[in-house]
Order: sequence, then C-alpha cells, then structure tokens
Amino acid sequence: MAVALVVAAGRGERLGSGGPKAFVMVAGRPMIDWSLEALRAADAVRQIVVALPAGVIAPAGTLGVRGGDQRSHSVRAALGAAGGGEDVVLVHDAARPLVTARTVRDCLDVLALEDCDGAIAAAPLADTVKETRGDQVVRTLDRSRLWAVQTPQVFHRAALEHALARPDAALAAATDDASLVEAAGGTIRVVPAPRTNFKVTTPEDLHLAELLLRDREDRR
Repeated sequence: MAVALVVAAGRGERLGSGGPKAFVMVAGRPMIDWSLEALRAADAVRQIVVALPAGVIAPAGTLGVRGGDQRSHSVRAALGAAGGGEDVVLVHDAARPLVTARTVRDCLDVLALEDCDGAIAAAPLADTVKETRGDQVVRTLDRSRLWAVQTPQVFHRAALEHALARPDAALAAATDDASLVEAAGGTIRVVPAPRTNFKVTTPEDLHLAELLLRDREDRR
C-alpha cells in the first residue's frame, strides 16, 4: 500500500493564473481534481497528502499541509504529515493533470517487482538534443538514452526520507525527488509513460491540457 504526496504549492506565475496553479479550472474542474481522480483509481493508494499554499483549503478526502518555498521542501512537509503507516511513497505534481491511473499503477508495480529504491514515469525524447556553450553547439547527445522525466515518482519510504534529510540549500537545487535519491546512492528505474503526461507551465500548456482532457471525457 502507498501514500501519495501531491505537490500543489505552486503560485502559477508563468501561467499568469493570478492564484494557485493547481486550482486553475481545466476542462470544467480544478486542475488538481484530475490528478486526485487518477490516484484514487489506483487501489494501492490509501492516503493522499497535498502540499498547498498558505490559506488554501485541501480538497475533500485529502490531508492538507502548508508547502515550502521550494518543491522539495513541500515534499518533505507532506511526507512528515503523512505519518509512518505506509512503506511506499508516491510523489506527483498537481500541474500534471493528464496522469492516468495506469501510469500510477505501472510505477507502483515496478517498485514492487524490481530491485530499486524508486521508479519514475518518463517518456523517451523525440527531439534531437544539443548541448551548448552560450549559443554555440558543443555536441549532439544520443537521444536513444535520454528520457523526459515526469511524475508520479514512487519510492521506498526510507530512501526518500534519507534523501530529504539533506540541508535545505541542497534540496532547493533539486528539480525532482529522484535526483535527490540518486545523489544519496539510490537506484532508480524508468517507467515508460505517455508524452501527454506533461506539466502545465504556460498558457499554451493549459490550452492543450484543456483540449486533451475534454477529448478524454468525450471518449468515456
């Protein structure tokens, strides 16, 4: 069984939302609702803790906790509020409303079946990727070995707790939780996931998410 930590403390400045990004309306519902629906559809998830901006009420059926200034601080706060009842911890960004219950289950299954400390949703890169120095290309990377990392990311609790015990400054530089576990010596497995599980950051992302979610609903 697992506890899910949903990171929803973002202010949405790049989105221009004028309020917490996780609660912007998408396809007729607050963005966070789509992720909660997918998490609840995965039977292994027994508890959901949401890291929120100050003054925001947690969605029904979840436990709310105030998020931190940086993403990893929010995850640490949510994990601390979750208690110690479950060995498996799942972390998901509320800004990825197109996550599916299947992706959640796939990540949980890999963690359970493989010898690893974490399993992360990711999509193979389709574009050619070049490393630059300024505007000058230094080299072209082998995209067959590169993945665009997403959430959910699932971990054995002990591995994530150990990684989050680092000083605040070290946590602030991390863009995802798997990198912290890797830096602490943990082993991470990649779980193939759809490219549609993207993070909503800009108004264009929001428009695309709206179209895809409405199409999903129409197909039900």
